[in-house]
Amino acid sequence: MAQVYFHCSSTERVLLNYGDAEVRDLTEAREQAALIVRRLIAGRGAEDWRDWMLHASDDLGEPLFALPFAAVIGPLQ
Repeated sequence: MAQVYFHCSSTERVLLNYGDAEVRDLTEAREQAALIVRRLIAGRGAEDWRDWMLHASDDLGEPLFALPFAAVIGPLQ
């Protein structure tokens, strides 16, 4: 198991330490990241989330991956 920390940012704002999770591997970490993105989008009203990015790092602060919110939201209709 490994501890992963999630931070979110846009061109105008940063949400540090938005969450963390104990995961078995990077696949599970990416699933947790997508869940965080979906929760954030659902709970924050009509904000445009397309330029936001979730950053995942390990317990030493080393980057693991970045997940664009647009990849979770999908294209505009």
